[in-house]
Parts: sequence; C-alpha cells; structure tokens
Amino acid sequence: MPDDALTLFHKIADHVRNGDTVDETLASTVRLATTLVSCDECCTYVRQGDELIPWVWKHVSDGSFERSTIAVSQGFAAALAAQRQPVAQSVNSALGTAFRVFEEWSTDPGETFIAVPFVSRSKLVGAITLRHHRPRPYNSCEYRLLASVGYFVGADLGISQLERENSDLFLELETRKLVERGKGILQRELGLSPDEAFFALQRQSREKRRPLKEIAQAITLSAEVKGSARTQYS
Repeated sequence: MPDDALTLFHKIADHVRNGDTVDETLASTVRLATTLVSCDECCTYVRQGDELIPWVWKHVSDGSFERSTIAVSQGFAAALAAQRQPVAQSVNSALGTAFRVFEEWSTDPGETFIAVPFVSRSKLVGAITLRHHRPRPYNSCEYRLLASVGYFVGADLGISQLERENSDLFLELETRKLVERGKGILQRELGLSPDEAFFALQRQSREKRRPLKEIAQAITLSAEVKGSARTQYS
C-alpha cells in the first residue's frame, strides 16, 4: 500500500473518531480511492430514504460523469444492498448488467466499474463508485482496504443518521408538548373542548402562515406574561 494511501486511510479513521462532518469524511474517502487505484472517476453516495444521493465526487474529464440519484432497488445499489460487499461490472462483460463479487472479478484485463458499499448494521447507507477508462485488475490488498473503508464510513453514516432521527424525534416531542400546553390554555381561558382548541390553533397557523409550534408557543408565552402580571399587581 502506498504511504500516501495509508495516510489517507488514517485520515478517514480520524474523521470518524472526531465526529467530523460527513462532507469531510467522504472527501477523504474520494482522495483515498483515487490515490489507491488511480481511478478516472469517483463518486460517493449517501442514502436518503430509498435512494442514493450523489454527495462528493471527482472526475478527470469535465462533464463525463453523470451524477444522478439512483434507487436502492436498481443497478449497482441493488447489488450492494443484496451482497453488502464490493461488486464489479466490466463494460464488455458477457453477463450484461450483472454485478459480480470479488472472487469473480477479471484479472486480465481487469474491471472498469467498482462499487463499494457503506454498510451500517447490515443496512446499505451509502456507496462509493470507481470508474476506469481502461480495464484495471484489483489485488486482494486493494479490495480489503476499500471494503474496510466502506465499514468505517458506513458506521459513521449510521451514527449520523441516528443522531438526525433522535434530533427530529426530540423536536417532534417538544412540538407536541407546546401544542398540548397551548390547547390547555385555550380550553381554560375560552372554555373550548380539546378538539375545538386544536382546531383554533390550526386556524391561527393557516391564517398567519406560521408553524403550529410557533402559534402554541406564542399563546403559552402570552399566558405566562398575564399570569406574572396578575401575581405582581395582586
């Protein structure tokens, strides 16, 4: 393994250890891939829902690489989701659109397209693709290093996804608490039923074109100011 490739591998590990941004981790991953195997085009993808979204890429010929979203159920993404290991497809492959695992890769003349999965707990969370204008054989050391990078980056993406989900859940719970508090204030002060209070919040949200959370927050704040004033001057 070239020293610069080893340095970049450690850089990826540092990004994961330090909790750096996904962009930084994927940029280092692209640099490692292009350094290690001298590919002509390289692109990383991050999974969002049922699609892989192009994220960080590098290519030699401007405009030669089509950076398009791909469904997890199609093409190389489907192969990676099923195999959960790097796969290859040669342009002149007799197998057509079939993707093959390492044991079936060509050693002469080699491969022109490699896809490496980013896997987190057996789930495909992203990928990196490497293209060669001319077929190139891969040795077992290069394969193992690329697969290891996939595990590192996959773990990082999995953690990032869990953090986003937890953050979204926290915000949702906070919104629900505020809405329930606003409903309670309207019920108490206006004598409304729970459903009537909720519909009143929704109507204000539509009319003022503000999120339901902000309307409920404003009602709660107003009630707190009134309560504080009554306490102060009573």
